[in-house]
Amino acid sequence: MASQVGQYDGQGDGTGENLVNGSSWSPNSWTSKPAKQLPEYNDRSHVERSLAKLQRLPPIVTPTEIEKLKASLRDCAEGKAFLLQGGDCAELFDYCEADAIESKIKLLLQMSLVLIWGLNKPVVRIARMAGQYAKPRSSPTEVVDGKTVPSFRGDILNGYPLDERALDPDRLTSAYFHSAATLNYVRASVSSGIADLHRPLDWGLGHVRDPDLQTKYSEIVSSITESLKFMRTVGADTAGQLQTVDLYTSHEGLLLQYEQALTRSLKNPAPKLAFPGQVPRVEKLNYNTSAHFLWIGDRTRQIDGAHVEFFRGIANPIGIKIGPTTEVTDILSLLRCLNPQQEVGKITLITRMGAGKVRKLLPAHIEAVQKSEYNGKVVWQCDPMHGNTRSTATGIKTRQFGDILSELQQTLALHRELGSHLGGVHLEMTGDAVTECTGGSENLMDDDLSLNYTSFCDPRLNEKQSLELAFLIAGFFRNDSKTS
Repeated sequence: MASQVGQYDGQGDGTGENLVNGSSWSPNSWTSKPAKQLPEYNDRSHVERSLAKLQRLPPIVTPTEIEKLKASLRDCAEGKAFLLQGGDCAELFDYCEADAIESKIKLLLQMSLVLIWGLNKPVVRIARMAGQYAKPRSSPTEVVDGKTVPSFRGDILNGYPLDERALDPDRLTSAYFHSAATLNYVRASVSSGIADLHRPLDWGLGHVRDPDLQTKYSEIVSSITESLKFMRTVGADTAGQLQTVDLYTSHEGLLLQYEQALTRSLKNPAPKLAFPGQVPRVEKLNYNTSAHFLWIGDRTRQIDGAHVEFFRGIANPIGIKIGPTTEVTDILSLLRCLNPQQEVGKITLITRMGAGKVRKLLPAHIEAVQKSEYNGKVVWQCDPMHGNTRSTATGIKTRQFGDILSELQQTLALHRELGSHLGGVHLEMTGDAVTECTGGSENLMDDDLSLNYTSFCDPRLNEKQSLELAFLIAGFFRNDSKTS
């Protein structure tokens, strides 16, 4: 008999019941709520063994890193920094190899360099990486070659090949080890100087061969290089600070069994003082150690649902996807449930309306938050990808670069018109030369998609399109600062 396994209540760290937001909460209290998008395994004992192993394994990320990100997101909420979040739609275990990881790191660094130049403010970098292995699906099954088979739900649950579509509990622990290995290489690459601004040309431009993009990027690099030379000349070289960057990980917190097993009660490394001179009180918080940042998807943000119940108890910064069906009252209810202390930057509202709907729908959402106690306390982030997905005449899912750009432009303009500010962008992209989104300066057409379409889920911007979009975003801000 199939069962929706989520009742695991092992007695390791993080399972103790406590008061959160004024009511009882524990990492498994979500199991008492209606849940969507969760798997129904056939072998319950097998799942419990995998979850028990996960709970014994060490954290993938640390509270110190999580609290550092929270501090940076406070700056994004207050307009002092900009959030760049991007990576694969559905990360595969096969992406856990050096070249693939390095190409994504370099792309995020290149884009952030362009954004720093355009915005004249720090950029917070969060990768959809080292854990984005689960994907929500509109149906548990699909028809392939006339045969009904289980849908591919991400490598943490099943495989894309038709003979691997059965749910496999061993994939839970495999997801942990692939996440840990990916993040280990990210940390090693960053600490080894991949992000050193003293030699930014070493980042390369990978598959980008467009002369105009290469020229623009080289001009920015030259400007930074000259500034660093001047700093050395006057004795103000800050080499130590410019050799590395903070790069955080994120994924959709969809598979609650997995997230529960990696939630631990750990010491808060940055306790708050009630008044100057007070000895800080050591406190423990419930940190989800699977990633620095997690978000609730548009399909699972029900206020009385299992995902919101789980998320309300964790100390990590949280994202909430806000789509065309999101009611204004739902946003305020979610904010009050997930952030009753009104912590600045705790919540990132990730809007994904679609280019044709954003001007009609977004203003009411912005104004509702402005009129509430959360005015100026959330990070507004634009996801211009998910609301602009379409299918070609032959049934291939794609996105038009012009639609993505349009939603970004409109979102930025609406925030400006309403006295708010866009604090970040959320993209599905890859460092590979894929052909999954049409348009851009290379003018990919529907017929070009078959050249190198490798995504097993949603279409991603390729390296050239991603860098081009970064330049356009930077241009919006630079032009706006000149006219203001």
